[in-house]
Amino acid sequence: MTTNNLKTSILVNLWILADLRRTSYAVQTSKLQVQLPPSLRKEGGYDHRDAMFGIPPYGGSIQQQVYYSATTLCDANVDKKGGYPTRDDHSAWKTPFILMVDRGECSFVQKVRNAQRAGATGVLIADDVCICNRSDCQVADEEKCEQEEPTMSDDGSGSDISIPSFLVFKEDADQLKAALLNNQHVRVEMSFKVPSPDSHVEYELWTTASEPTSREIEKSFGVAAAALKDHAFFTPHMYIYDGIKAGCLEEGLNECYNLCTNNGRYCSNDPDDDMDYGASGADVVKECLRRTCIWNQYGLKDGVGKPWWNYVTEFIDRCDSPDPDYDSSKPTRYNDPECAGEAMTAAGIDIPSVEKCMQDAGGVEANTTNIILEAEIKAQESSGVVLVPSLVVNQAVIRGSLSFATVFKAICSGFVKGSEPHICKECSNCENEFACVRDGFCHGSSFLMMEGVSIEVFAIVLLGTSVLFCCIACIQHRRQQQYMRNQIHGIVAEYMPVSSQKNSEGTSLALPADDDDDENHIESFTIS
Repeated sequence: MTTNNLKTSILVNLWILADLRRTSYAVQTSKLQVQLPPSLRKEGGYDHRDAMFGIPPYGGSIQQQVYYSATTLCDANVDKKGGYPTRDDHSAWKTPFILMVDRGECSFVQKVRNAQRAGATGVLIADDVCICNRSDCQVADEEKCEQEEPTMSDDGSGSDISIPSFLVFKEDADQLKAALLNNQHVRVEMSFKVPSPDSHVEYELWTTASEPTSREIEKSFGVAAAALKDHAFFTPHMYIYDGIKAGCLEEGLNECYNLCTNNGRYCSNDPDDDMDYGASGADVVKECLRRTCIWNQYGLKDGVGKPWWNYVTEFIDRCDSPDPDYDSSKPTRYNDPECAGEAMTAAGIDIPSVEKCMQDAGGVEANTTNIILEAEIKAQESSGVVLVPSLVVNQAVIRGSLSFATVFKAICSGFVKGSEPHICKECSNCENEFACVRDGFCHGSSFLMMEGVSIEVFAIVLLGTSVLFCCIACIQHRRQQQYMRNQIHGIVAEYMPVSSQKNSEGTSLALPADDDDDENHIESFTIS
């Protein structure tokens, strides 16, 4: 990458970070409340911030005793017998429990990961610095307070974390820590709920056409969108950057080179971080425009948009994945127009109508406004979305990893109680939500949900095995009967011989006389 290109990329990313700081979410999807002791309860719960990693149990809650770790939890070897409240027998923390730990010395992800390995079902990170604009947190020196709220972001390694975690502000954390240090038993509830205004759920996915984290949900959630039918309405949003605000359009010139389209008006990050190689930010903006046009034509009416999901899957597989037959270091076909055409054809998309939509909106080449991209930027500003990817359900941003299970449960928890569609009742508590939604019923056993083994194959194998055992049992039964007949015939032949002579007058059954018996004789008799 050249020096000028590097400077341009840095300037754009700095503007993006500054823009993220200016916005905030409006709807809280979680709640932190103290159950014991009653003196620490707060009306409405404790103010906090959710982690951007982990899997929150949407529609449920975690109510457990809290332990306060005496260490920073930066070391994987956690002392489970330490901390507060102390135990007379120096026993380890009794599971399940929620662990509280001080902020600092290592990343949020590292602390939560070590707590999870120690057996915690949830984590509370106690902030150690006041936020300057919070009046209930007093500091003597303004230099010792933070101007901005900290964000519990993922450091890129948090995919293995499955428990939720909160950042508790200093003024509240100090109260909880004081009670624990005084050896009081503290019990808190971490609850997760999506707003449920009615029997219809609206959900949005904010991402870009090159964001790797959202690929899993983009490729898998089409089956859920179809199963939810008209009970839910989906809207995809493409997160692009305003090049004018970022300083990319100066005196009529594009100062950000191939990061932007329309002479610097609409921009995106370079997907491979190399402005001189492979796909560019401008290619990403063009693909975002294409996907929005496809959605407007195939999903805007019903909120399901099956062809849109099919196209995104085809594009990821064909154009945005390394070819296994070639060197993975070579560029993908992302910026190949023919590849996008192949993906649209495979998904059943009418290519001319999509291209017309892109041109009618303003295209991507000329120094003109594109009405579709402008609408996405305005929606971005009004929604307050600050991170990509983000899932919004009923105007509430869903935290944690965007796995199929997390997204599906979050959407199902957004229905008014009693109005949930059948697929939510059947699958939201199933062990394998994806298999349940795909097949329409919960398999109920992990044995049936092994990858590559369908319910049909299992049923055929079970039926074949049953028939085989029945045949073996039948053969064995016949052999046993024949054996018994032979035994009976042998016994009869040995003890009850029957004469077959035709001229015999009768069969004598007399016992022979005993020559040694002087007086007693047994008279013979005949049967004729």
